[in-house]
Amino acid sequence: MIAVIDYDAGNIRSVEKALLALGQEVHITGEPQEILRADKVILPGVGAFGDAMENIRSRGLEPVIRQITDRGTPFLGICLGLQLLFDSSEEAPGAKGLGLLKGRILRIPQTPGMKIPHMGWNSLHLENDGKLFRGIEEQSYVYFVHSYYLRAEDKTIVKASTEYGAHIHASVEKGNIFACQFHPEKSGDVGLHILKNFVGL
Repeated sequence: MIAVIDYDAGNIRSVEKALLALGQEVHITGEPQEILRADKVILPGVGAFGDAMENIRSRGLEPVIRQITDRGTPFLGICLGLQLLFDSSEEAPGAKGLGLLKGRILRIPQTPGMKIPHMGWNSLHLENDGKLFRGIEEQSYVYFVHSYYLRAEDKTIVKASTEYGAHIHASVEKGNIFACQFHPEKSGDVGLHILKNFVGL
C-alpha cells in the first residue's frame, strides 16, 4: 500500500490517479498509524512552504515522517514536498523545514522573457545514476510548476537538473529518500515511468 500524505496541500488527487493507473493500492491519509503501515509514502504538495510546515506540525506528522525515513521506507517528495525536506526556504524566512536533506530553497531569479512561477515543460539532464530515472532517456521532458528551486549542498544526491533562469536541482535521492521538483503525475508517459520506478523499489 502507498500512503499519500494529506496535509491540506494541493495536487493530491492527480498523484492518486497516476498511482491507480499503475495498479497500486493508494490511501490518501493524514492518520499517523495508517502512514506508518504503508510500504511506500509520498509527500505531494502545491502551496506555500511556511503554511505547509505549520500544517505538518499541527497534525503531528513531522515525527511520523522522521520515523518513516529513519526506518528505510521508500519516501518520495513531489514539488513542495521536495522543498519541505530541506532546512528552510527564501519563501518563508524563519520557517523551519524538515531538515532531512541539506541545501537551500531559493527564489527563481527574475530573467527577461521568463515568467515566474515557472509553469511548463522542461528537459532534464540526468546524472549520478538515479533509481527513479532507470529507463528514462536524457533530455526527457517533464512538467514544472514552481517559483522556488533547490540548490543541494551535496551534489552527489542530485539525479536530475534543468535550466530556468538558474541551474535547478530537479530531483534528488539519498538512501530511501527521493524527491522531484517537477510533477511526475502530470508528466505523461515519462512521469508514469518515474512513478513506476518508485513503486518498484
